[in-house]
Amino acid sequence: MLVTSGMVLDNLKQGLRATLKKLVGASSVDEGIIKELARDVQRSLLQADVNVRLVLELTNRLQERALKEQPPPGLSRKDHVVKILYEELSRLLGGDEVGLPLRKDKTNIILMVGIEGSGKTSATAKLAKWLLKHGYSVGVIGTDTYRPAALEQLRTLCKRINVEVYGDERSRDPIQIASRGIEYFTGGRRKDVLIIDTAGRHKEEKGLLEEMRSMHDAVRPDLVLLVIDGTIGQQAYAQADAFHKNVPVGGIIVTKLDGSAKGGGALSATAATGARIMFISTGERVDDLEQFSPTRFVGRLLGMGDIKALLEMAKQLEQEADEVKIRRIMSGKMTIEDFYYQIEQVGKMGSLRALFEHIPGVAGMVKDEDVDVMEEKMNRWRYMIQSMTKEERANPDTINASRIRRIARGSGTSERDVKEMLTQYRRSKDMMKAMKGRQMMGFLKRLGFGKE
Repeated sequence: MLVTSGMVLDNLKQGLRATLKKLVGASSVDEGIIKELARDVQRSLLQADVNVRLVLELTNRLQERALKEQPPPGLSRKDHVVKILYEELSRLLGGDEVGLPLRKDKTNIILMVGIEGSGKTSATAKLAKWLLKHGYSVGVIGTDTYRPAALEQLRTLCKRINVEVYGDERSRDPIQIASRGIEYFTGGRRKDVLIIDTAGRHKEEKGLLEEMRSMHDAVRPDLVLLVIDGTIGQQAYAQADAFHKNVPVGGIIVTKLDGSAKGGGALSATAATGARIMFISTGERVDDLEQFSPTRFVGRLLGMGDIKALLEMAKQLEQEADEVKIRRIMSGKMTIEDFYYQIEQVGKMGSLRALFEHIPGVAGMVKDEDVDVMEEKMNRWRYMIQSMTKEERANPDTINASRIRRIARGSGTSERDVKEMLTQYRRSKDMMKAMKGRQMMGFLKRLGFGKE
């Protein structure tokens, strides 16, 4: 999936949504309301550790535009103010999404740089997984000769995703290892992308930058990605600026954005250097890396949804979808097996919270505690269905009281839970039956349950 930023910058998200709610609830949009909106946005951004100067610039532009600009025909004044806020926040975080400059007709070399503790080795494995999901063959080269067990950590992470790692424990020369690694991944081992993980041992900036310059000159990468720890907040500006002035940084990966109060500071600071944020890492799993789009990120912060990201997730599932199941579901002949398939498909798209974050009109409307209850129920339903016989899954009408008791014991749930699941299955079946036709097929396909 598109791993999402549901937990990222929670306080900022709540603050901005409360501000929007106040705007929407206002009887009219006058100068007083706009100034209050600017103050609320200012407070939310400062609490998220965004630089004071950047905050003042943003809120001044927001206030000036909201007071002077006339809404285009067909757009209400309130909606126009929301649009201005959306645009200014997106601009603060770097503007448009930046794509990876990779070519399919050659081996692309990506050089990962950053100081020790930034999460560079983990980010290397996450990027490798992301590239695999997007159709690239990947090789990884480990050149950190200083940190104990660095190569072993890299190999362990990459083994989980079936990506080969080249390294040499005997050599102390990172540039030599990089050159040999590039030679190794040629001929029959040729890859679309080679990722070079470098050492970040220096806390003293000058030595690290000199080493990175030497490595860059030797391997001539197609892209340099700087990895920055999101928990350092506004300090990210100095770090990104120093690297950007010494090595041609093509993009930034901001890590550890899984609840940090300083995340807003790191995101805005790195964007301010002119080196664009390409990815953000929001968790520990190898899948927790998402391509950063300021406009989509802001859309989720404001609760405006992100239908594009939802469709991208659905597209990834189209390959795995089962057309026969879809036609059976639509015909009103859905079995428990088909019900289980639906639960699994939703699970593949990420958590329910992540799914709701991406749906316009739903984002921000469903309480976190309600989502947790729903997810817990769906997990229990999985266990119940796994405890059923093949006959019971195919023909749920055969499930009587004694079978319900057996299913409950086998799944570690109560008889009441099993009955509730069967009731939900019948409701889903009735709904699918009522929604027959092309419209339903189109809806299911958009959610990744069928092929075009």
